[in-house]
Amino acid sequence: MDRKELFKKIAITIFLIFILNFIAGKFYWYYTIWYFDIIMHVFGGFFIALLLFWLFSVKEISFKIIIQIIFGVLLVGVLWELFEFVFNNVIAGDSFNSLDSISDIFCDLAGSCFAITYFYKKITLKNKNKL
Repeated sequence: MDRKELFKKIAITIFLIFILNFIAGKFYWYYTIWYFDIIMHVFGGFFIALLLFWLFSVKEISFKIIIQIIFGVLLVGVLWELFEFVFNNVIAGDSFNSLDSISDIFCDLAGSCFAITYFYKKITLKNKNKL
C-alpha cells in the first residue's frame, strides 16, 4: 500500500477517534453507554496497527510483520492500561478493575486484527490489479 494513502487512512482514523472522544466527554458516553469504551479501544488498536504499518514501511505482509504489529499494539495497550492504573489509583483514587483492563487489551488486539485484515485485503487487491 502506498505510504501517502496509508497516512490519509491514519489521519482519518485519528480524527474520528478525536471527535468521538470529544463528543463522549461532552455527553458522558463513557459512563452512560457501557460498551463505548470497547468501541474506542477497537478504534485505538486499529489506529496503532495502521501507524505501525506506516512506520515499518510495509509493502508486503508476512507472518513476521503480523507478529510485530500484534506485539506493538499489545505493548501500547499495556502501557495505556498502566497509565490508567496510575492515574485512576494514585491521582483519582478510584479502585482498579483488572477485568476492564484485560478486556481493553483484547479490544486493542481485535482492532489490530481488523487493521491487519484491511491491510492484507488492500495489498492483495493491489497485486491482483498488477497482473
